[in-house]
Amino acid sequence: MKSLKIGVIVHGPKIIDSGCAEKIIKILGDYGEVTCRLGGTMGRTAVIDAHMEDIINIEDKLLPSQSINLLSEDNDVLFLLNYGKSIITGHTFGYKVLNNAGKNINLIQIERPFEEDGVIIQWNDFKNESLINDLSKRLHLKVISSIEAINTVRELTGFNEVEGTVKRKVAGVSPGENIMMNGIIIGKVTDNHLTIIARNNEIIKMVGGEIKKHGVEKLGQVDLTKAIIKTGLLRTTDNIKPRSIKHVPNKHLKAVFLNHAAEDIYKYNFADVLVSIGDDTTLLSSDILYRFNIPIIGITDGDLDKVVLKGFKLDESLIIQLPSGYDDKVGAWIHEKIFNNEESIEIRSIDNLKEKVLNLIDKSGLKFKIVDKQL
Repeated sequence: MKSLKIGVIVHGPKIIDSGCAEKIIKILGDYGEVTCRLGGTMGRTAVIDAHMEDIINIEDKLLPSQSINLLSEDNDVLFLLNYGKSIITGHTFGYKVLNNAGKNINLIQIERPFEEDGVIIQWNDFKNESLINDLSKRLHLKVISSIEAINTVRELTGFNEVEGTVKRKVAGVSPGENIMMNGIIIGKVTDNHLTIIARNNEIIKMVGGEIKKHGVEKLGQVDLTKAIIKTGLLRTTDNIKPRSIKHVPNKHLKAVFLNHAAEDIYKYNFADVLVSIGDDTTLLSSDILYRFNIPIIGITDGDLDKVVLKGFKLDESLIIQLPSGYDDKVGAWIHEKIFNNEESIEIRSIDNLKEKVLNLIDKSGLKFKIVDKQL
């Protein structure tokens, strides 16, 4: 077998947390030169915790399809490594990612490699028989064709559009799971089947789910045919050992204001403190920035959807819980009065910023409490 140029797209925390990504990348190194990129955002924390950022490129915030297009330019074959909740969600993910890439790409998916239903999927009509058969033996995974995978997917997913109304099926859901669209929680699953309905790019109804009105308002207009939808927890591993990376304070301390969970929180690792608005935004910010030793000041109202199984918080962080519905209002006041409507400001000290925030809330007359931890 000739030496190959191999591109690897790693998606999601579980493929990394399980140790599968590291194992497979090492095996692929026996067949040629390997270049790895992350596809998606939630796997980035797992890459950092696993000390794999020198192996898997996490510098850019790219969708899986974007990573595929980038790596397809100068590689002979691409591998998509994923660990879906079920074989249905895994197949669906690969199918949609390839469609979004919009190219005839030599893509092989390795799905749920530590499970009995784990498979290797050859998505396009390129011939990689000797490579796939060899990997099948080494990984103890059966090989299926794209036709077999697509047949699994088509009945359970997809969308139809009639006169501005779009209905989109979401595969592999379970009652009680959060529904996240483009990084914002917009509802909760109530059945084993979910269909989301939008009219004129606004979510109006769910069959098999309950709408979270505040989340849909935050989301605003959205193209349901292209939206990124996830259900359940973003990271499910329960024995996480978070990494600690030394933070060097800025010469003039910087505070950043964040009011949107879909933002790329990693880009704020230059800050000395971050003020986050909303329960899930605060949970994610606290969990991610914990790795960089950056404390947060979180403004919440107790409406936590629990997007990760376990979140981490620095002792220096401050989480303030207000009456229901007041986190956004107080956030707007903080942004105006303390941040002067800017994204970042220089501060005298973190304690001084905490004092300013607490004084502002105190003057409003609202009752509040300090929360030790959210989870």
